[in-house]
Amino acid sequence: MTDGTPLEMPWSHPVAVKDLNGRKPLRFDISPEPALRKEIAQWADIVSVEALSFKGELTPAGKHDFVLNGKLHARITQSCVITLEPVAGEVKESVSRRFLRDWVEPTAEESEIPEDDSAEALPAVIDLAHVALEAFELGLPLYPRKNGAELGETVITKPGETPLRDEDLKPFANLKALMDKKDGNA
Repeated sequence: MTDGTPLEMPWSHPVAVKDLNGRKPLRFDISPEPALRKEIAQWADIVSVEALSFKGELTPAGKHDFVLNGKLHARITQSCVITLEPVAGEVKESVSRRFLRDWVEPTAEESEIPEDDSAEALPAVIDLAHVALEAFELGLPLYPRKNGAELGETVITKPGETPLRDEDLKPFANLKALMDKKDGNA
């Protein structure tokens, strides 16, 4: 666990906005090297990142704004939440961001979340790798589970007492049995 400060992102691919062509899209296809994928796995707190790629384009929109559309694909290994054994998985995410020069950050204490959550302020530098890592982290399975892994039942009670089981906690099952008995179905 951290002390609340965000971990620094291990991968960076900056693009200076002043260097972008205002008429043509910038196409990109970026992937971290194996050593960097190890750092990304540590950063994301998973076992490993076998492959990671982010492809797309950054397109001018109007005179000063830009739209980023991309596809993130990763092959990963996480620990099973039940057995802690390795679980292979994939992350596939479509990414869309709008960078607006005239973006105004909401200032009210309580403000509504806009329907379009892809808009943000246009920075001096757009870091494509940071955008990819944000999508990667949001796309990770929260509870990876190995096929066939189940929690099972744990019964804990004092010696000599009858354990309370899940089926004992179904009050309407007893009510149904009484109703059936009353109706003559039992």
